[in-house]
Amino acid sequence: MEAKIIKLFLRLSIAAGFLSAVADRFGIWYKEVSSWGNWNAFLEYTQSLNPWFPAAIIPVIGGIATAAETVFALCLIVGYKTELFAKLTGWLLLLFGLAMTFSISIKAPLDYSVFAASAAAFALSLLKEKFCEIDILLS
Repeated sequence: MEAKIIKLFLRLSIAAGFLSAVADRFGIWYKEVSSWGNWNAFLEYTQSLNPWFPAAIIPVIGGIATAAETVFALCLIVGYKTELFAKLTGWLLLLFGLAMTFSISIKAPLDYSVFAASAAAFALSLLKEKFCEIDILLS
């Protein structure tokens, strides 16, 4: 039972982190606790992490990242294809961490535990126990 609880905790905590970041981009969090606070500030940050891309495609990159975070989070919350979405989440977070490392410094992804979250997502993909997952309901 312990592994099942750990798996559920990993699913929900990773998903909550994604949804919190998405909410911040749309100004849902209070100003005092926001990193970006609005979509334009998020796109400026996205450009700073991806200086090699032309400014014209930064909204597309930001939109893809936001859509991926939203879909991955929702799938993790309901436990839909957990192994797949945990792996995709691990890769996405690793990509974010590397972008932060090469454009800002290694300190940024370490301070925000991006690599730890990526590792947690990859670890989640290895846990085979089913608990509160939609896969159980469909089989």
